Amino acid sequence: MSGVSQVPAATRTLRILRFLASQPGPVPVGRIAQAVGMPRSSAYHLLAAMIDEGFVVHVGDDRGYGLGLAAFEVGTGFARQEPLQRVARRPLAELSTQIRQTAHLAVMHGRDVLYVIEQRYPGRPMLVTDVGVRLPAHLTASGRAILASLPKNQLRALFPDSASFVSRTGTGPRSLTALHSVLTETRSRGYAVEDGEVSPDLASVAVAVRDHNRHPIAAVAVTYAGQVTAADRAYLAERVAATAAELTRRIGG
Repeated sequence: MSGVSQVPAATRTLRILRFLASQPGPVPVGRIAQAVGMPRSSAYHLLAAMIDEGFVVHVGDDRGYGLGLAAFEVGTGFARQEPLQRVARRPLAELSTQIRQTAHLAVMHGRDVLYVIEQRYPGRPMLVTDVGVRLPAHLTASGRAILASLPKNQLRALFPDSASFVSRTGTGPRSLTALHSVLTETRSRGYAVEDGEVSPDLASVAVAVRDHNRHPIAAVAVTYAGQVTAADRAYLAERVAATAAELTRRIGG
């Protein structure tokens, strides 16, 4: 019996996932087989099973394989647990007090963001971003901050067709091309924005929190009412970025 055949299929599957997670984009099957030490035929077999379960996607344009939506959800699952909330609660409270606005922490959940902390500043309007609420990621600043760091194959898996793009106020991206444009602006700006696309007269800025692989696992955001100057928005983004950086440091990112 060969050494490869003695390695459980589950172990080889996890090795493939770990390898794909370390790559910047889709990878050909030959490289995958070589990296995890298995025959090409075995790699094809495991990849086919992982595609059926949503953990891997085959990207025809790149003739390679990348992580699917199920892998992304598993990889960010710990962000919805108590440790991150416990670490984030005090920094978010300090952020809210400093800028006198409502701050929140959100994680990805499918095509949505799930709000796990809301630090409401006294006197500010009630928001829809209460703890446990889910909102379309492509419409929110929090979601855009996370999506901007994902590779294109994961975005295609999350938003495979026009039906994936819902709207709340009649604005926001309605196609993958439009979303790519929004995310390109987000990366160039250094933070995500949303203005009236979730709730009229409310806007937000957000920055991603990253793990030790620089993968986005959550986002810190601030929501404010009414119009603000460009300088004021830049100041809010600067404070949000500082808080996101602190959380990244605290979780070992």
